[in-house]
Amino acid sequence: MKGVTQGLKVTQVSFILIGLVCATVLALTWSKTTFLASFIPIQNRVLQLGPEEISGSNTSAHAGLKQVELERDFTENVTITGKEVTGVIAEQESYELSGRQNNSKQEEIVQENAPTVKSVVPRDQPRNLSATTRNEGCNYAKGKWVIDDNWPVYSGFGCSQWLSPMWACRLTQRTDFEYEKLRWKPKDCKMEGFTGSKFLERMTDKTLAFVGDSLGRQQFQSLMCMVTGGQHNPDVLDVGHDYGLVKSRGSIRPDGWAYRFPQTNTTILYYWSASLCDLEPIASSSDIAMHLDRPPAFLRRFLHKFDVLVLNTGHHWNRGKLKANRWVMHVGGVPNTNRKLATIGGAKDFTVRSTVKWVDSQLPSRPGLKAFLRTLAPRHFFNGEWNTGGTCDNTTPLSGGKEVAQDESSDRLAAAAVNGTFVKLLDITALSQLRDEGHISRYSIKATPGVQDCLHWCLPGIPDTWNEILFNQI
Repeated sequence: MKGVTQGLKVTQVSFILIGLVCATVLALTWSKTTFLASFIPIQNRVLQLGPEEISGSNTSAHAGLKQVELERDFTENVTITGKEVTGVIAEQESYELSGRQNNSKQEEIVQENAPTVKSVVPRDQPRNLSATTRNEGCNYAKGKWVIDDNWPVYSGFGCSQWLSPMWACRLTQRTDFEYEKLRWKPKDCKMEGFTGSKFLERMTDKTLAFVGDSLGRQQFQSLMCMVTGGQHNPDVLDVGHDYGLVKSRGSIRPDGWAYRFPQTNTTILYYWSASLCDLEPIASSSDIAMHLDRPPAFLRRFLHKFDVLVLNTGHHWNRGKLKANRWVMHVGGVPNTNRKLATIGGAKDFTVRSTVKWVDSQLPSRPGLKAFLRTLAPRHFFNGEWNTGGTCDNTTPLSGGKEVAQDESSDRLAAAAVNGTFVKLLDITALSQLRDEGHISRYSIKATPGVQDCLHWCLPGIPDTWNEILFNQI
């Protein structure tokens, strides 16, 4: 019995010793891990932090750098509308190219990728990510003209499908074409170069409408030439009938044109409205009621179909034009009796403000619509007016300067009209003022002497720049 008891004690002692050894090993292992962890660099452990810790303030420049890296890791692979994109820039491009997306869809993206989107897009920022890629704060009207051998984007000998021969200066007796190589360069921001493919992609399933006078028609023809590269395109559809733009009996031309690019379902149209107000025949009279307080009936009828709207007016606001057209000013549905509106300047100011205000009132119900008021295209008559021997014979580009340094617009009326609204200013006045050599001048198809055209522009020419700036703002 004694031997058995001693054997048991030895066995118990062995188990105790084994247990002590195991406990000692475990203790040493835990201590070593904790000790070594204190030497691991902070940058290798920052990804273990939660979003709450990351969003807190940190005065360390090193920590700030690592937070940026963390945000980049969070945005490596984001799925938006079923398409995987990489990085924040790709996310912006995907959102832009996906067309109109409402706030509820964007809210779903935020919920599904909360750590990612919250770290990149603060809650107080606009949902529309494409706005951050369009240089929203850029003053495109401030900058200088530079020589660019890649300019223009279409030939002055071509584009006969869209360009009126009277504006195609390459088809006239003009021999100097240095003006075609000048391109506008904004001072404080980079302007994306225009290509027809990029424009059509950006305007997929969308409609751009120019509404204005003959300078608006020039901008419309310029854009058609730019989009097609001046090449004949039989696939482009004439959809003028959809907008009532058909030639009526006895008319020289229709009130406008509309064309659709079927590959992207993009429509570009122009409607003639020289005064930007409603014109209505007066019963039992040959006069036309010029309703200063009403937008054109065309706008009221078709605005819901537009995604981009460009308005312009200016050069028809003179007594001669009103008298020749038999336009009689009306306000409130009756002939105007307000002396302040009886002046041309007062009537024009009132009309432009009224139309801009009406468009602005429609924007809340049409959140996808971007509306612009294009500023006045300058004339360059020297030594007289258009009917008193005025000329614009200069052929030396930029003889009056090449740079616009001012921050404010030269068209104060237009700038004041859009102030306080969501209608944007397409400011082209000052930069066009420097280009007196770019007008039609004395040149024509038949080379017949007569009055010089120092109002309209040669194409390719200055209106191409207006469209490149517009392209960067839509």
